[in-house]
Amino acid sequence: MLERLLAQFTLEGTPVQCARYGNGHINETYRVETDAPHAYILQKINRRVFPDVPGLMRNIAAVTEYLRRETPDPRRVLTLIPTVTGETYYLDEEKEAWRVYEFVTDSLCLERPETEMDLRQSGFAFGTFQNQLALFPAETLTEVIPGFHDTPRRYAQLHEAMERDAAGRLREAQREIDEYLSQEHIAGDLKNLLLSGELPLRVTHNDTKLNNVMLDAATRTPLCVIDLDTVMPGLVAHDFGDSIRFGAATAPEDEADLDKVGTSLRLFQAYAGGFLSACGTRLTALEKETLPLGAVLMTLECGVRFLADYLNGDVYFRTSRPGQNLQRARTHIKMVRDMQAKMDGMRKIIAEETA
Repeated sequence: MLERLLAQFTLEGTPVQCARYGNGHINETYRVETDAPHAYILQKINRRVFPDVPGLMRNIAAVTEYLRRETPDPRRVLTLIPTVTGETYYLDEEKEAWRVYEFVTDSLCLERPETEMDLRQSGFAFGTFQNQLALFPAETLTEVIPGFHDTPRRYAQLHEAMERDAAGRLREAQREIDEYLSQEHIAGDLKNLLLSGELPLRVTHNDTKLNNVMLDAATRTPLCVIDLDTVMPGLVAHDFGDSIRFGAATAPEDEADLDKVGTSLRLFQAYAGGFLSACGTRLTALEKETLPLGAVLMTLECGVRFLADYLNGDVYFRTSRPGQNLQRARTHIKMVRDMQAKMDGMRKIIAEETA
């Protein structure tokens, strides 16, 4: 079957090997080798997560073509391989959607930072992404997951989950529910600044983890940002904040010992330094000021989603043990409180890095 699929794309050479690749949980990914020799990435797009494949692929094509005008180096921007009919993806007989990218040669991808420099380089990669796309008309992109970072909407979903109590877990999660509801008043702070026109709409990646940055294997410096499925219109603070939620955390997202859970200002500075140095003068003063708030709200939003999923019976996030989503919700509200206690420190770091 894969041979027939690959024949639909304009590859250099004849495929001689095709094997599963990477640790992604959403799409099916394969590395393809041809006799040219040439390496490619073949992916089956998860249509349950991304039902609007045409919109998603239009976004990716538009952004990568724009980035290619900014940097001609083929290792520094993802390259889509067209089908034999000139399309960006192929629909098979079962209406599954497939695409092919050039493989980024001599690169590596880290699941977690091994050093502070790894985190700084991640920040530099996503800051470069913002810099290069600063003038791209973000409003022309399709919102492939409507309301993805609409924090008030996520709270509305939590309230719906509380009303349904589908898994009968409301009582045991009441303490966590109360903690999250006590933060609901800040949920719309970023959204309101966007609606008032005080913050500009930007092209955002929306999954700004280190494992979505390809690093040069020799120098460990960033080559390009990958996994562009969630590229949509949004706010810079969303992308920055989600990176901090993940990269500056002092413990895993499901850590049982909450005394270990918090946000490291040292790691915050490592990421912020890389990010802001790459953004240059592209961000407005208010965008820079709202970066710490983005860290709080993205952490809060993710915790709200974990809590709602727990109440719904763990139907969205993958779990490996009972109560894992509730534990994730506990760590996230602990990080929120820790970030709020360290807000002055985060603001000082942003001011120092932009001075």
